[in-house]
Amino acid sequence: MGWIIDGGTVVTMSREGIIRDGAVIIEDSRIVDVGKSAELKRKYTRYEKIDAKGKVVIPGLVNTHQHAAMSLLRGYADDFPLKEWLENWIWPLEKHIIGRDIYVGALLTAVESIMGGITTVNSMYHYMTGGNEAEAFAEAGLRGVIGHVCFSWRKDEDIKALWALARDWHSKANGLLRVSVDPHAAYTVDPEYMKELRAVARELNEKYGSPNHPIMWHTHIAETEDEPEKIRKAFHVSFEGSAVEYFDSLGVLGDDVIAAHCVWLSSKDIAILKERGVKVSHNTISNLKMGSGISPVPSLVKAGVTVALGTDSSSSNNNSDMFEVMKVSALLHKGVHRDPTLLPAEQVLKMATIEGAKALFWDQQIGSIEIGKRADLAIIDFKKPHFCPLFNEVSHLVYSARAADVDTVLIDGRVVMENRRVTTVDVHKVLETAEKTKESLLARLAQRP
Repeated sequence: MGWIIDGGTVVTMSREGIIRDGAVIIEDSRIVDVGKSAELKRKYTRYEKIDAKGKVVIPGLVNTHQHAAMSLLRGYADDFPLKEWLENWIWPLEKHIIGRDIYVGALLTAVESIMGGITTVNSMYHYMTGGNEAEAFAEAGLRGVIGHVCFSWRKDEDIKALWALARDWHSKANGLLRVSVDPHAAYTVDPEYMKELRAVARELNEKYGSPNHPIMWHTHIAETEDEPEKIRKAFHVSFEGSAVEYFDSLGVLGDDVIAAHCVWLSSKDIAILKERGVKVSHNTISNLKMGSGISPVPSLVKAGVTVALGTDSSSSNNNSDMFEVMKVSALLHKGVHRDPTLLPAEQVLKMATIEGAKALFWDQQIGSIEIGKRADLAIIDFKKPHFCPLFNEVSHLVYSARAADVDTVLIDGRVVMENRRVTTVDVHKVLETAEKTKESLLARLAQRP
């Protein structure tokens, strides 16, 4: 099927820059032309039209760190430090989670993501065959990387889950889904198991992966100041230096690693991340809410490290709004460093689009509006008071836009939301099911011995 997205301002995030009164031509799943509306309308006369007049067309946003199923825990345990939050609230409840719960929570996040212009989500959670995040993403039509989170206390179960996940879902759902190996953190995965998971990733890639469709690594690194001490205490290991230095000493860092948070970094740590090619997912709002600190993003960017953005889960952020993450990320570092020139709007928008795609090894297919790339697009309605007057579209996207301003979304050339109506699933049914699933989960928690 052919589409012409016509009459809007196209923010390409490529060398083409911004095309006002532009058009995007889509055939099947790909972008086949981008340019001025008047020229392309003459050239492509029989394409179904999506009217973008008064709107802005952008590449779909890329959320590089999520725990999608945890939308079920939104608001369940707020205003606690990370250790207390995990050990006293989240992990005890998660002992009662079943596959069906994971599927429902991930479907809720998928709907919320699509409605906020997010077309790709990198998620870390428990993989179960009785219901899982991959199943939910496939149903919603969301592009994503689905990982199984690994802990030392369940090694055999983890390895089986990783092989099942890769076998059943890598490069599946018409290529929308990939999988990853996800050691939770250095304080929950012992050093030998961390190395073993590196070997597992290599084996999975040999069987199921390819250079263009790799099975990545996704982990938390340097989220809190006390992480090195937590590692020493958990596994009785002796080492000097930081969490990054510890990871590096194990020989597990590489350019296929996406590291979430990276808050407590030294200049040496930044040099290591750059040398190893590690990609960083900056989770501004979650880190602030958990009191974890502020990642030295300007220094990471200056050093040439790929930095992308993530919301983290809706239990530690409370929503999946990447526009909110963009704005806070831009403002936070300006304020902390008292330098308004840091992280300008265009750079932050890149972090949410093409840099996010690079972090997930997907930049040859998504992240910008270019001929030959997959048609993952979000159309933003600018006919609203908070976008008026208009001087600079990129500035408005970062500093003024909200998730609710997203009008239409395409993923792989398929319209998954049109005029604020999700076309792939029944949103009201998803909301009702999520509420019932939450109640069932809480009832199981109450019945624990």
